[in-house]
Amino acid sequence: MLRLSKLTDYGTVILSFMAKDKARMCAAMEIAAATGIAVPTVSKILKVLVNAKVLMSTRGAKGGYALAREPEKISVAAIISALEGPIALTECSISKQACGQASGCGIRSNWHLINQTIHNALESVTLADLIRPAAVPEEIMVSAANLYR
Repeated sequence: MLRLSKLTDYGTVILSFMAKDKARMCAAMEIAAATGIAVPTVSKILKVLVNAKVLMSTRGAKGGYALAREPEKISVAAIISALEGPIALTECSISKQACGQASGCGIRSNWHLINQTIHNALESVTLADLIRPAAVPEEIMVSAANLYR
């Protein structure tokens, strides 16, 4: 099963909160209060996102954290990579040396294709997309309407 860590999940929650008022500096305690995520966890995630240049930080009385770029320019792939490391379904998607079977593997290129497709999909979704209300697919709306006839 493919699964993101809880820290990455929390990271998207934090960034979504910050993206709603993208020009404002936010303090870790404010973010924690607004999201319900513990202050130490928020601080840890903020530090990682600053190091990855997804966020910028300013010290001082009027300091805090802000998005380093517009939400439309921060991809979900960038967020995941910042918090999880390289996006890879298999070890050989990162490096040939990571797998002792790489030289004789007949499906390595297929895994690379799958990995690249997932990466491209994650690259096409932005932080701005995450804060928009989710659209309900038309098929679900039609099914729901049929239930009430």
